[in-house]
Amino acid sequence: MSEAPKPEPRRPEAATVAVQDDGEDASPLQPELLISDLLRYGVAASLALVTLGTVVTFFRHPDYLVSSEALQRLTSPHPVPHTLGDVVAGALAARGQAFVMAGLLVMMAVPVMRVALSLLIFRQQKDRLYVGITATVLAMLILSFLLGAVH
Repeated sequence: MSEAPKPEPRRPEAATVAVQDDGEDASPLQPELLISDLLRYGVAASLALVTLGTVVTFFRHPDYLVSSEALQRLTSPHPVPHTLGDVVAGALAARGQAFVMAGLLVMMAVPVMRVALSLLIFRQQKDRLYVGITATVLAMLILSFLLGAVH
């Protein structure tokens, strides 16, 4: 009994291939890889900012490590930056809480960037149905950020 030859795996039609300088094909730039890289590096950047903010906070205020009253001041809601301008100004002034807030903002922006990247991928693939769906989702996400309020 002889086995039938196994068919070669198909390469996805929608995938594009990167070309190196010498003209040879490099690794495929599949949409799934682009999206996973975006998520991976976005989470890593967020983690780095939160860690940096924590280190800066405790370096600039070592009393937070030994005084419960000082630590309570740190965790109270009033000194936290509430606007993007406050976060930028705080980061420029090397305030740890601003870096932590920037890390949290990056973490919230990563899924939105994923939807935007998906929109570009579907547009490149000329998939009109998913372009419409993804554009609607992206518009709703952006609208929710613009209309949302922090009290």
